[in-house]
Amino acid sequence: MARDRDALITGIGLISCLGEGPDAHWAALNDPAGFHPVVDTTTFAPFPVHPMAPLELDRQIPKRGDQRQMEAWQRIGTYAAGQALDAAGIKGDAALLGRMDMIVAAGGGERDYTVDEALLSGLPKAADPGAYLNEHLQGDLRPTLFLAQLSNLLAGNISIVHGVTGSSRTLMGEEASGADGLRIACARIAASQGDLFLVGGSYNAQRPDILVHYEMGGTLWKRPFAGVWERQAHGGGMVLGSVGCFLVIESRSHAAARGVQPVAHIAAIKTDRCARAPGEATANATRQLAAASARLDPATTAVISGASGVAAATREEQAFIAGLGLPARAAATALGQSMEPSFPASVALAALAVRHGRLFGPLEAAEAPMATGLRQAMVTSWGHWRGEALALIEPA
Repeated sequence: MARDRDALITGIGLISCLGEGPDAHWAALNDPAGFHPVVDTTTFAPFPVHPMAPLELDRQIPKRGDQRQMEAWQRIGTYAAGQALDAAGIKGDAALLGRMDMIVAAGGGERDYTVDEALLSGLPKAADPGAYLNEHLQGDLRPTLFLAQLSNLLAGNISIVHGVTGSSRTLMGEEASGADGLRIACARIAASQGDLFLVGGSYNAQRPDILVHYEMGGTLWKRPFAGVWERQAHGGGMVLGSVGCFLVIESRSHAAARGVQPVAHIAAIKTDRCARAPGEATANATRQLAAASARLDPATTAVISGASGVAAATREEQAFIAGLGLPARAAATALGQSMEPSFPASVALAALAVRHGRLFGPLEAAEAPMATGLRQAMVTSWGHWRGEALALIEPA
């Protein structure tokens, strides 16, 4: 039956500024005193950043040698992957791990700041700058794979630490890569090309080099912290956040056979991209919504938006959501903009809300409470620059 090929979420691993695990996130989002953002406004001033909560790495990465050889983004991702495997009841099950397929969304490696500083200090004084640069690039940089392969290190570490040894693919492309990873897993389940997937990514926002990178594009928020929607009155901008999110995605028949209780059902998922001429992203989102409209019940649906805060894309997405007439929450107000894992993290929040049957409270003044119970959650993401995605999350 087609229903046997439904894509279910059976495990969530989520770490961010709000804490460790789904329960910590749900508690933070439903604080009776109102939501309180966790933001570091001093370390990287003038850029606010949502920092990663303190982690006891030994819980998910027991070998200190493994911890030491990973960069921060790899530790974040490997930790979140272990959480997801634990939640799905798969951790340590060699038979399941041996046929579990993995799809990872990841960027490149991190900078060696000591080497960068030495090169930048010595280069202006060198008699032959070209020769100096070649010599030190060859001798000072730690041995690595070429840059396009650095993203594969997260999948490799997950395989080594947690024993996930089925097929593996790594996608690059910021927000779009996380959305496409989930879409591919769901499509393969529907086509009977797999039953068990680990999908997600990680992001370390607490890096001076990455802040410089996005500031050169004029995309960062440099004022006192404000929510995603509130920033639009002052030119918009992103507040980056360190996030790790992995989801175990499983066919309904496979989950039933091993007796696991699913969290939620990914009932529809679409991804696309465009050149971002005015209206193009809206047209993509409209087509994606039309494909899921037969399942949609507006009376019990809310939107979990992945809007980044960057002005043009956010204004257009905000107008699209307003046209739906549905209550909405901007996930990046709570977690920060986390690029590769941002869409999986929004799906995780949507799955938690659907499981509890209610939307969490407003994250900022522009968001209205939801008067009714929640049965469906629509997850949107337009990316800060490219990549439109939409998913519909329902009870399992």
